[in-house]
Amino acid sequence: MGLEALAMDQKGYRRGSFQSSTSDEDMLEIAGASLDFSMADDDPPLDREVGGFSSYNGGGMNGTSTMMDFLEEPLPGVGTYEDFNTIDWVREKSRDRDRHREITSRSKESTWALIHSVSDAFSGWLLMLLIGLLAGSLAGLIDISAHWMTDLKEGVCLAGFWFNHEHCCWKSNTTFTDRDKCPEWKSWSQLILGHGEGAFAYILNYFMYVMWALLFSLLAVLLVKGFAPYACGSGIPEIKTILSGFIIRGYLGKWTLVIKTITLVLAVSSGLSLGKEGPLVHVACCCGNILCHLFTKYRKNEAKRREVLSAAAAAGVSVAFGAPIGGVLFSLEEVSYYFPLKTLWRSFFAALVAAFTLRSINPFGNSRLVLFYVEFHMPWHLLELVPFILLGIFGGLWGAFFIRSNIAWCRRRKTTKLGKYPVLEVFVVTAITAVLAFPNEYTRMSTSELISELFNDCGILDSSKLCEYVNDFNSTKGDDLPDRAAGPGVYTAMWQLALALIMKVFITIFTFGMKVPSGLFIPSMAVGAIAGRLLGVAVEQLAFYHHDWAIFSGWCSPGADCITPGLYAMVGAAACLGGVTRMTVSLVVIMFELTGGLEYIVPLMAAAMTSKWVADAIGREGIYDAHIRLNGYPFLEAKEEFSHKTLAMDVMRPRRNDPPLTVITQDSMTVEDVETIINETTYSGYPVVVSRESQRLVGFVLRRDLIISIENARKKQDGIVSTSIIYFTDHSPPLPPSSPSMLKLRSILDLSPFTVTDQTPMEIVVDIFRKLGLRQCLVTHNGKLLGIITKKDVLKHIAQLANQDPDSILFN
Repeated sequence: MGLEALAMDQKGYRRGSFQSSTSDEDMLEIAGASLDFSMADDDPPLDREVGGFSSYNGGGMNGTSTMMDFLEEPLPGVGTYEDFNTIDWVREKSRDRDRHREITSRSKESTWALIHSVSDAFSGWLLMLLIGLLAGSLAGLIDISAHWMTDLKEGVCLAGFWFNHEHCCWKSNTTFTDRDKCPEWKSWSQLILGHGEGAFAYILNYFMYVMWALLFSLLAVLLVKGFAPYACGSGIPEIKTILSGFIIRGYLGKWTLVIKTITLVLAVSSGLSLGKEGPLVHVACCCGNILCHLFTKYRKNEAKRREVLSAAAAAGVSVAFGAPIGGVLFSLEEVSYYFPLKTLWRSFFAALVAAFTLRSINPFGNSRLVLFYVEFHMPWHLLELVPFILLGIFGGLWGAFFIRSNIAWCRRRKTTKLGKYPVLEVFVVTAITAVLAFPNEYTRMSTSELISELFNDCGILDSSKLCEYVNDFNSTKGDDLPDRAAGPGVYTAMWQLALALIMKVFITIFTFGMKVPSGLFIPSMAVGAIAGRLLGVAVEQLAFYHHDWAIFSGWCSPGADCITPGLYAMVGAAACLGGVTRMTVSLVVIMFELTGGLEYIVPLMAAAMTSKWVADAIGREGIYDAHIRLNGYPFLEAKEEFSHKTLAMDVMRPRRNDPPLTVITQDSMTVEDVETIINETTYSGYPVVVSRESQRLVGFVLRRDLIISIENARKKQDGIVSTSIIYFTDHSPPLPPSSPSMLKLRSILDLSPFTVTDQTPMEIVVDIFRKLGLRQCLVTHNGKLLGIITKKDVLKHIAQLANQDPDSILFN
């Protein structure tokens, strides 16, 4: 059969398609995690329960039958999905409407039914509350642990080894300038040698730093490889795919949650160029999926569960950045496929609860939710939009360069032997990162601290090298320090930052996509913040030495504070993050929530928009979409236009020279005939027609439902044998008295499958698939069944038109 269209049931898929595939193991890569199909399910999977009500058919329109119908009672497993299949959104929503109708009609009958109706309506909000509490608590735990383990690489606190450097020195009596040199905190050389000065002490500290980094990263990769292969990467490409209706069992399971939480702390602490923000979205979605099992409404309906996961993604960003509104917008703009208004409110509530929980844990010890709080005193000037737009162009160019290089490297990892040695790869990358990072104080500190320092506006008490200006205290007015000449410390810092920039740009390409949890937000922001700070200091010095130039004379008089380098760092960070992810609205909101810099929305918007335009001009895809395509997930991008003039008949199967479409007749096939069709084909469903001659369409039946129903009937219904007739009509066909019992399967038949005519333009078909989330669509001509189009056929067709390899769409 040429009709791989109605795609692969897991068994057939495992047996046939794998070996015959030319594209080797890469079909089994999920963001780098090799799928092991023999792996025991690590949670009650995303969908194993009975799907709702068997009275459903299409729109739930078939009247209840008074005849003996074998499937009157819902059967376990009917209406559920195989792993690596796409859900049927239309069927799931219809099923939920039926359930809701039934509860509403019963609520008028008794008080108990009314209470049940109220609790059903309230369960969604209760679930959001639980997700927010759990996600906020886990984020606080990850923040505190990562901070402590990052400092452990440099030394230990004698007052209590569980204190990080900052907490250790809180009770100390040291002066403000020596706040990092308190007696309670000992570096490894002070602890082992008794002194911290000299070449040998430096080498020992260097050695301990590299050793700890290697230990943390090796632990992380071994835990991921051994217990939860799905815990690697950022998880956002897979979550986008799952939210579009694909099923990846175990991806949001409890093992994945436990291992991802532990290894995320280890990976961040190892000093690798990665962040914890993307993986926190995955962690929050795991929380959402696991808590769904407490509520029947969400446990038994895949579409409802995806609404919960959209809200969980918002809670994840909310705790990652301390940006609840940004989280909701991120879920809406970047990850969600179906986002009704109700989900918007619930996302808002989940993000609020998660942010509140994190604030009460107070992981940063500053009573603030935000990671990089800034207080800039000076407003920006209109002419500064020119350097801000330059930063936007830099962000766009870097984003496009990063995506191309990272995808090329990840493709190489999949197609060569490199992919077979994940532990060695992590070991080598960590070793190179740690050896290069230690000598430079800006790469030695954690990336979040680096960004915080770069965003900082220099005050009178700042002891950082970035603030070593030549002071002329006669001209200070209150808090604002005037623009001053850069001292030797600033020049040293500029060189170190330039080297840090080069290192971050290249090392991040090889780090993102390894077999450890790795986020991309913080490394991208670091690259932009360094570039922005360098440009900011350059503009500041230019204004100081040339304040008589025409461009500065109007607004930058001598002794005034007119350029804020920290603001340039902030704008650069937004530009680079926008260039990589192609976010716009949510990015700007996250940035001003993250820093508290409300009056700098216009510079942030200008930079984010410029970086998106520049990056889009070079390549249309953001990093997450590029990884979705690399892994071959069946994701129909809603943002792209379909502009080709093809028709449904050009895409449907069977093609001209293919064998005819496999169909089931409504009342003339035996159990044995249907079982033969099931065994000989691997399609996930079959059209039901009146007869082979007429080919008039009756409905559509799913393979999984057929298998379960026939197996069950053989066990439980008397007289069902191989020669029993299966019928899908209301009344049984007339048969001689001696014939065996018949099997009625009308209740598993979808009586309203989606159909289009053979002359329907493909742009309409693609729109139907996107907006309704269909799995398949039948093609008719004058009411007769001609063929079928599946989601996979649509994706292959789009890939062919874009001159890509159509066989890269790997899953059904």
